[in-house]
Amino acid sequence: MAFHEASRRNGIILSFGGDLSENVLFSLGEVLKLRMQQGATDASVSKRVFSVFVEQAQNIIRYSADKLVPPGAPEGGMVSAGLIVVGVEGGRFFVACGNEVPGEHVTALRARLDHIAGLSGEELKRYYRERLRQPADEGSLGGSIGLIEIARRSSAPVEYEFQDRGDDRCFFCLKAFI
Repeated sequence: MAFHEASRRNGIILSFGGDLSENVLFSLGEVLKLRMQQGATDASVSKRVFSVFVEQAQNIIRYSADKLVPPGAPEGGMVSAGLIVVGVEGGRFFVACGNEVPGEHVTALRARLDHIAGLSGEELKRYYRERLRQPADEGSLGGSIGLIEIARRSSAPVEYEFQDRGDDRCFFCLKAFI
């Protein structure tokens, strides 16, 4: 009960931590849509929050280092551990996620995030179009545009952090304000 009350006091609309799959993402997305409707949120803001939520959840599913792939699973049949939270802070919506990533991926991911965070809105739009014309990055399980999409829909540069776990993994956190 204390956790629930603390979450509400801190503006949390939706939180999930555990194993995430495309099916779980679909269900959480339906809940988020209902929560946004209950709050009478502006339709354009709701759409941006939902889009960022989906992008972040898909990043967890595709790139979490803590992953299960059932034998014979179709593409998208992965189950990956992570957490995702949607809330309101300072009058703005936010979507935050976290998952483990292999330590060897941190340098490249940090460089990519630093680059994206340094772009203006117009530069993000050009970079997005440029990336759409290029093949996906090696090892990418999507179109290599998810982080750009998140940045484009955010009202401020995305915040992120890598916490070294002391093994060959880091805990990666990403927060976007809408």
